[in-house]
Amino acid sequence: MTVRGKANRTGRTERGEHFAPMTRSLMEEPAWRALSSSAQALYPWLRLEWRGPQANNNGQIRLSVRQAADKMGVGINTAARAFHDLQAKGFLVVTEHARLGLSGEAKAPAYELTELGLPHASERGGRRLYRDWRSGHDFPVHKAMANNPTGRRTRAKPCHRDGDGTVIELVTKSRSTSPK
Repeated sequence: MTVRGKANRTGRTERGEHFAPMTRSLMEEPAWRALSSSAQALYPWLRLEWRGPQANNNGQIRLSVRQAADKMGVGINTAARAFHDLQAKGFLVVTEHARLGLSGEAKAPAYELTELGLPHASERGGRRLYRDWRSGHDFPVHKAMANNPTGRRTRAKPCHRDGDGTVIELVTKSRSTSPK
């Protein structure tokens, strides 16, 4: 939400301060109290990415782990755990996974804040999944897959699958130089 400012010579209002209201009812939920302090610090930054009810972008809110770590003043792993904690408690849902764009630029995941309604939704408020959270019953968390989880520089061995699903390893002949 923005504070309305004076209209400039083109007739448009200049952007004022941007703020993210935090309601007491949200902060008194058991799921909020169960959040880590880093997840509680991340949530207002996600709320600031919401453009308000007129230009509702809920479900398309993008904030990368690196951007969040920079804004919060913490490490990347702490910011990633904060995103996971918000998902597990029902405050955040991944609507679109991170990906590499056509031009080779990375796109952060898109999120839905369950406190807020989605654009073109019939209900005014959001799904508020955090109200259904119970201790020990976390919601599923989407974690980004590592491109090379083992950290090795090896190639996968070629294999062939039969019709019944059994895997047959192919033996590849190593290239050797012929003595001349």
